[in-house]
This record gives sequence, structure tokens and C-alpha cells, in this order.
Amino acid sequence: MTIRRTESDPPALTYSKMRGVVTILSAFMKQRRMGLNDFIQKLATNSYACKHPEVQSILSMNPPQEPELMNENPSPPPSPSQQINLGPSSNPTAKPSDFNFLKVIGKGSFGKVLLARHRSDDKFYAVKVLQKKAILKKKEEKHIMSERNVLLKNVKHPFLVGLHYSFQTTDKLYFVLDYINGGEMFYHLQRERCFLEPRARFYAAEIASALGYLHSLNIVYRDLKPENILLDSQGHVVLTDFGLCKENIEPNGTTSTFCGTPEYLAPEVLHKQPYDRTVDWWCLGAVLYETLYGLPPFYSRNTAEMYDNILNKPLQLKPNISNAARNLLEGLLQKDRTKRLGHNDDFTEIKNHMFFSPINWEDLNAKKITPPFNPNVTGPNDLRHFDPEFTDEPFPGSIGCSPDSTLVTASFKEAAEAFLGFSYAPSMDSYL
Repeated sequence: MTIRRTESDPPALTYSKMRGVVTILSAFMKQRRMGLNDFIQKLATNSYACKHPEVQSILSMNPPQEPELMNENPSPPPSPSQQINLGPSSNPTAKPSDFNFLKVIGKGSFGKVLLARHRSDDKFYAVKVLQKKAILKKKEEKHIMSERNVLLKNVKHPFLVGLHYSFQTTDKLYFVLDYINGGEMFYHLQRERCFLEPRARFYAAEIASALGYLHSLNIVYRDLKPENILLDSQGHVVLTDFGLCKENIEPNGTTSTFCGTPEYLAPEVLHKQPYDRTVDWWCLGAVLYETLYGLPPFYSRNTAEMYDNILNKPLQLKPNISNAARNLLEGLLQKDRTKRLGHNDDFTEIKNHMFFSPINWEDLNAKKITPPFNPNVTGPNDLRHFDPEFTDEPFPGSIGCSPDSTLVTASFKEAAEAFLGFSYAPSMDSYL
């Protein structure tokens, strides 16, 4: 959960400082928990060390579990009926050693995102490396495979991150993604507090275009927030992280899974009621509100109070925005989803709203509108817009290696079998 500042906080404890303290403490605790596992992984990649009998006995042990995952009666390994098989691999030759891994540029629940340069063509990519065992422990295989499926459909939209291909080793999954280095919207909001209305409108339009495209594919995004909105090197929006996407939601279809990020949860999700694609328009309203005011709507440091605000507190808008912006926010942040802007005609209602009247949507999608902010990066090696919390972190040498076959345990084999068909390489016409 993101820690954010309220207006009543003492001035010395700023929003960014609070987030920084919590992030540092969380990173420290996780590093302490995972230190032994990283050490074991390093040993596994050292052929000389692996020959030592004591090292062999260490490698045969199970890596330490995170405290919240410990259980006196651990779950049995996934049965064949739980295994996901999407067909034979389309890219069986891809392997970690194809890349030089340079920097950590992001972290998530199951792994890290690394800046990598391909050895054969020197092109830069963002490679998302996920630990299969961590995914299986939390029974998140379906979300990971759903993320892959959504990425496969993104190749034709300008504001969605693209997947070049994916592959797997015995213990890891690899997404080879577009490298975007203009920084997270959250990173820029931290530094500037809020954006002027024309800039907020530009971002909201590009985000809405991306959401509308996903909806046209019957995909609900469900996790829109500034941390998942990147800027490219020119300043255009790029949505990323599709792990919470829900596929196969028809125009009038609903789903009911409780998921998302607390600050951006729609009332119907909190009520645990069935919800539809208008949940994404609520999130767009929440992000637009935050870009204009510096905090999400209904925000409180107390999560229970924030949930009560989302469900019951009327939307309050300060007078420093245009009437068009006020009207749009009131429409998007309508607590009754059946009355929410976008309920009747989805994206068409959004783009026809008077707030977006200055936007030529064809020019927007063709990237013919000059972004209001240029990140001014000098090239792929320019990491100025990435949080040093990530870029200063060393990553284990095992990221770019596969464990020796003699050291692969039964649990690694189970993990490998659960992701049959993960690998992907696009056909040539995807680039035409």
C-alpha cells in the first residue's frame, strides 16, 4: 500500500519523505529475509564451489520462506489439472545469456525488472524476471499467464508497453519488454506535487485511449495508478503491469474479484459487488484528481477511514480547476457505477466530454501532439528518472544463468511444468 501525505501532517514529514522511510524499511526487511536465498543462488552458478560436498548439502535444502508464507501444513505441489499449458514454445532458443543485465529498474512481488542489452544487436530492453516458486506459493499462475496474454495483444497501441518475446528457464520466467526511461508518473508527481491542467489533460487523454483499446478487446485493466503509468523518452504515456487485468469481460459483463490498490478502489469493489469495465473510469478519475491536486480523492493515512470516505464521503473539489475538469471528475468519480461516465458508451463518452475538446484524438494516437513535458533523457543509459532505490540495488548473478541440471530439485521441475507454453516470439507481421 502506498503511504501518502495528508494536509494535516506536520510540514517536516513530507509525502516523499514518508514514502522514502517506509520503502527503505521494507527493502531492508525483505533483503534480510532473502539474503540466504540469494547466496544459495550465487553458489548454484559457481561450478567450482558446487563441487564441494558441504555446498552440495546446502543446495539440497529448501530456500527460506518469507514469514507470511510459512505454514506448518504446506500446500501440496500443483496437480496436473492446475498446470497451465498454452501450447508449445514459439521461441525455444531464447536464453538469459543472450543479455547483458545492467541495472535493477523496478521490483515487484515475484521478481525484478532489469535494464538489459541484447548481446547480438546491442538493443536495450526491460526484462521482467519472475521467480516461479514465488508465483506458485501464492497461487498466482493465472495472473501471470493473463499478464502474458494481455501483453501479446498490446503490439498495436501506442500507449501500452510492448512485449518482444518471453521465455523461461527451470526456475524463472522472462518477459522481454520495451525499455521506457522517462520515469513513472508517480516519480514526477513526487517532485512537482501536481500538474497544470493542460498537462493533466494530455496524460488523461492518452491513458483513456489505452483503456479504451483494452476495453475493445474485452480486457479490464483494474490497477490504474501513477506507479503503473510510465513516460517514454519523449514524454508520452505508456501503461505497464498487466498482472491484474481481467480478460473476456463483454460490454455488459461483470467480475467480482477483490483486487487493486487501496487509494484507487472503486466503491463497488469495496462493497464486494460485481463490477464492470467502469471500474477503470473510476480509476482514471482518481488519477486525474491526483495529478491536479497532489493526492488521490478520499485519501486518508488510515486505510479504514479512507475506505469509508470512498463509500460515503461526497467528492470535494477545490475551485482552482476549470468547470470542464470539475464536471469530468464528478462524472468519473460517481459512486454509483450505473450513473458513472462511461457506463453507457464506454470510451466514446469519455473522449466526447468537453474537458477533452482541445484534443484531436487521431493526432493523439499518432503521437503528433507534442507532450507538455519532455524528460530530456540523453539515451538508454540515462537513468535519472528511475528511483535510486532500484538502480543502486545489486542483483544476484543467477538472474542471467540457469541452474546446473544436476542441482535442479523436484520443486524446480514442478515449477517448470506449471508454465508450459509461456515462451513467445511474435510473427514478423507484428512489426509491419
